[in-house]
Amino acid sequence: MHCLIIGAAGMLGDGLAKRLIREGKVGTRKIAKLSLFDIIEPKKLEGGDVEIATGATDIADPAAAVALIEARPDVIFHLAAIVSGEAERDFDKGYSINLDGTRYLFEAVRAAHEKDGYFPRIVFTSSLAVFGSPLPEVISDDFIITPRSSYGTQKAIGELLLADYSRKGFFDGIGIRLPTICIRPGKPNAAASGFFSSILREPLAGQAAVLPVDTSVRHWFASPRAAIGFMVHAAMVDTSLIGERRNMTMPGVSATVSDEIEALRKIAGDEAVALINHQPDPAIEAIISTWPQAFDAKRALDLGFEADSSFEAIIEAYLEDYAPKIGG
Repeated sequence: MHCLIIGAAGMLGDGLAKRLIREGKVGTRKIAKLSLFDIIEPKKLEGGDVEIATGATDIADPAAAVALIEARPDVIFHLAAIVSGEAERDFDKGYSINLDGTRYLFEAVRAAHEKDGYFPRIVFTSSLAVFGSPLPEVISDDFIITPRSSYGTQKAIGELLLADYSRKGFFDGIGIRLPTICIRPGKPNAAASGFFSSILREPLAGQAAVLPVDTSVRHWFASPRAAIGFMVHAAMVDTSLIGERRNMTMPGVSATVSDEIEALRKIAGDEAVALINHQPDPAIEAIISTWPQAFDAKRALDLGFEADSSFEAIIEAYLEDYAPKIGG
């Protein structure tokens, strides 16, 4: 089979590619080719028995999607997006990439389907930002999407398009709403949620970190390892069990910032916690205040999606996968 990852230069895209190469299959189907594309060309990876193709493309260009599916990949992982903070600051860029790019991809697949019966599985990564206040403490699978940010609105529209194009039989789509990914390796990004990672990642490396919100803030989390697992599982889950409700929230860990800090204390000690500096940021607080805190992700759990067991497990997964030695 042939798998295509759009957004493969990002942290999750790179991790997904490495896992697919390592396992060499999706479910019982062997991967023969893996195509990796992003706005910048993804780094070269050793493929073993898997043929690897890489390239740079701009999904905001309608012609890009047509070229991406020319080889008719069996599974398309659509991860490409600009993050929440940047989408809020740059309205035009957010809609160009997060919405128009998604529509161009879906339209290209529809045209190919009508031409020669092409019918791929599309895994679309959505976000908890599709939900907006007022919110219950725990959000059920039946709760309506009411985004209160440009990013959330763009993702919500993408979810609706995915469901409709799947309903019409143009492709077999599944949308997975990822929890906030923590701990993200590398440098901070422009996401409003970036501090959730930085208050752990930097202290684990012996560096100071800024906390822009109150420690009582509660949120829904998953490790990069778990998120990549969600994507792989979404590529092989039986969508006949999903029906026309093609989008679902992934399971995760509900934790407060205080819970994060206490998990850090257990693993790295008081010295690491002392490196966190509380500097309130009203702009970030305003965005975070509209986000959900916890979910009852029964649909996803019943379909076999697996979450991290605790926040300590999230930190331990980070240390194992990205930072084998604290401070090293």
